[in-house]
Amino acid sequence: MATVLVVEDDEFVRSAIIRDLAGRSHAVRSAGRALDALREIAQSAPDVVILDLGLPDLDGAEALKMLRAISNVPVIVATARDDEAEIVRLLRSGADDYLVKPFSGDHLNARLEALLRRARSGTVAPATVISVGGLVIDVDGRAAQLDGVALDLTRREFDLLAYLCARSGRVIPRKELLAEVWRQSYGDDQTIDVHLSWLRRKLGESASRPRYLHTVRGVGVRLSPPGDPTP
Repeated sequence: MATVLVVEDDEFVRSAIIRDLAGRSHAVRSAGRALDALREIAQSAPDVVILDLGLPDLDGAEALKMLRAISNVPVIVATARDDEAEIVRLLRSGADDYLVKPFSGDHLNARLEALLRRARSGTVAPATVISVGGLVIDVDGRAAQLDGVALDLTRREFDLLAYLCARSGRVIPRKELLAEVWRQSYGDDQTIDVHLSWLRRKLGESASRPRYLHTVRGVGVRLSPPGDPTP
């Protein structure tokens, strides 16, 4: 059972989601406005937030940015805006997952359970500190440095980098990344590619001129220190 905050201004849709989640033994709270939701989260953070973008007081993407300023609670965005630029914008603003309306209760619950498994079980190796070349990852402290300079990483970027660092030199299949970092048994490669692109920029590299992050076409991703002869 999880505590879920449903942020949705449409009373019919909100009631349907609440009924379905409550029927699956989740404790459900709700809000119809972004500012009400932010107050709820600040006072008592739920386990997961389901955030509609079409809110009457604030654009949902703006509300997401404000939410991220006060909490790291997992967020599933519910949106009718099914286009690549919008999905990238939402992920960049701090969404952990998204669903395009309309969606079924089973689909929502599957995504919710995947986020909960990830949040509760962790996604990185048990080592406290991992060093790969100039990268130093403090797993317990959730901090990362490159050549002695702190990296400003989102939660998902940190989890992805730590997972790859803990398996340095090994090519990690994309399916494994989806299963272990995103805790999803299905999905496309777009989310992985977006986060890898962000990580590369923060590591001072690019896909065409990699230093640490190497894409192995048709297989997956390998993290290795600069100069590593591993093919």
